This record gives sequence, C-alpha cells and structure tokens, in this order.
Amino acid sequence: MTDSTAKPPINWPGAIVLLSTPLIAMILLPWYALNHEFSSAAWWSFLLLAGANGMAITAGYHRLWAHRTYEAHWTIRIIYMIFGTMAIQNSILVWASGHRTHHRHIDDVDHDPYSAKRGFWFSHIGWMLRQYESGRDDFRNAPDLLNDKIVMFQHNHYLKLVLLTNIGIPALIGYAVGDVWGVLLLGGLLRLVWSHHTTFFINSLAHMWGTRPYTDENTARDNPVLALLTYGEGYHNYHHIFQYDYRNGIHWYQFDPTKWLIFALSWVGLTRNLKRCPQFAIEKAKLTMQFKYAEEKLSLQAAGHAQLEAWKAKLAQEYEHFNLVLNDWSKLRETWFAEKKLELLHKWEEASFRTRFQEIEYRLKMQRKRLRLLTAQVPSVA
Repeated sequence: MTDSTAKPPINWPGAIVLLSTPLIAMILLPWYALNHEFSSAAWWSFLLLAGANGMAITAGYHRLWAHRTYEAHWTIRIIYMIFGTMAIQNSILVWASGHRTHHRHIDDVDHDPYSAKRGFWFSHIGWMLRQYESGRDDFRNAPDLLNDKIVMFQHNHYLKLVLLTNIGIPALIGYAVGDVWGVLLLGGLLRLVWSHHTTFFINSLAHMWGTRPYTDENTARDNPVLALLTYGEGYHNYHHIFQYDYRNGIHWYQFDPTKWLIFALSWVGLTRNLKRCPQFAIEKAKLTMQFKYAEEKLSLQAAGHAQLEAWKAKLAQEYEHFNLVLNDWSKLRETWFAEKKLELLHKWEEASFRTRFQEIEYRLKMQRKRLRLLTAQVPSVA
C-alpha cells in the first residue's frame, strides 16, 4: 500500500498544536473582547510579532537555509532563528530539509511531503497530522545544516526555545505595556494561528490558485493576493523554476518585502552574495510558455478558419526565430567562457560581451511582445 492511501499513526504533538490553537482562539478571543478591551498595544504586538515570525520563515527558514539564495551575518541568523522558533513550524533543520525534498519531488504523491495533488486539506495541514512516510525526516540532503551551529543549537533545544519565545516574549511585551493578557491573546495566540495558516497557504493555495507564466511542469502558481499575505512568497511558479533566486517577485511592482529586507540588509553588510537568476533564463521560460499557450489556442480553432494557416505560419516563423536566438546565446556563452578561461578578456571586451548579451535578451523580450499580439488575434473558443 502506498503512502497516499495508508493511514499512518497520528502525529500527536503536531495534531494537538495545529488543531487546538484555532479552537482555543475562537473561544477565548471573542470572550475576552466581550468582557474586556484589547489595548492598541496588544494589536500592535500582533502585527509586529506576526511580521517578525513571517519574515523569519520566508527570509530565514526558506530563502536562507532551505535554498541558500544568499548569506547572512550571524546576528541576522540568530534573529531569524528566534522568531522562526516562535512561529512553531518545526526546527530549521526539519523545515529546510523537508522543503528541499518538496522541491526535488514536487507533486509526487508518495515522496513530496505536502503534495498538492493529494488535495487542499492534505497539502495545507493534513500532512502534519499523521506520520506519513513522505514526511519522514531524512537529513542526507542537508549536510550544510548539520554543520551549522545556530541550526543545530535550535534543533537540539527546540521545545525549550518554543516555550520561551511563545510565552516569554509576549509576556514581557504585555508587562511592559501594561496589558499582559491582551498581548498573550493577540500577540501570542492569534499571531500563532495567523502565522501558521498564511504560511500553509503556500503549500496549498499557491499550488492551486493562480497563473503559470514560467512553467507548467508542476502545480506551483503565481498569485499576487497570496504574496500580500505571505511577505512575497506568492510568486510560487517563479520560485519553483528558479529556486536559487533570492527574489520571488522579480519586478519592482511585485509585493515582496522579504526580497526588500534581504536587499536592504546587503547595504549595511549584513547579507551578501545575493543570487539572481539570469534575465535570459527568465525570458526563455516566459517565451516557452507563451509558445505552448499559442499552440493550444490554435489547436482549438476550426479547421476551415480563414486565418488559421496564416497564424500557424507566423507561429512557426516566431519559433524558428526563437531557436536562432537561443543558438546565438549558446555560441556567445561558449565564446565568453573560452575567452575567460584563457584570461584574454580586458575591460572593453567584457563590456562588449555584456552589450551583446543584453541585445539578445532584448530580442527575446521583443519576441514575447510579438507572440502576445499574435495570440491575441486568435479568437478564444468557448
């Protein structure tokens, strides 16, 4: 029997935390609001601690430790560790290792720990309620984390740190502002439930709701609404094809505060070696998908349509041009590497290569526009 149909033992710690906290919140918060008044400081504690938890998961657990998209100073890593622990999403080691498995086996119902193909409930929360074989810890994919002192300190003292951060931090804030119970309920309990389920949306909704502009080889979607709730993690289709990019939202207008934080910290030397996917690879992925959509749209047209053959010829012409550009890029890269290897590049030669690379990227961008116009001319079939 496969993991997808078996009924493994219940994961009692996970089930208790994940199922009891929303229930307790639904009872205590309305009762407290009816009998007392939440202070503005308590609401601010919710906003600030939820933000700290969310960014520690996205910038720390995810983009730093799981994908190594940049490097961070030890002070920043300790801050990530503290507030990531407070989010109660398991230790960095377990979280990041499991996430690497997810990327390696995405959508495989037997090996992806939270495969969206097993349904919304499973990918959102169900995978943590039972001890599924697909979610078994296997740290062979995380030798770097096993050698990270901060990661291992947290892993070895996880339960104590969870209690300290989730009770101690809200209690101290509540004492300082004169509203201990209000802060414990909003900055403690409500913050935890909110942090859990907004993060879990990336495993569930971000694989079910949105667009796929870069690849259709997996279920990951780009969704700007989810990006608002998850500090920029909603551009998930991009992330799954370019997972080593420190950005998820690559355009200036895309909401990605995690990217902004990482970039801002680099200005003061607290982050470095920020990895970015080459623009050419991004343009290539976009164009590949546009060709697929154009071909699908043409295949739905009636065989006798007056413009059908003209559209097909134009699409074939664009595809031929696409292959020529890819060939030019490949040749230019080979030349560049050969010159670099022989150490014959001077500054003016580097500038020349850079200009030629940018010219090829521009040709791809212009082709995307032409292809978009061509696709728009083809009527949609109901």
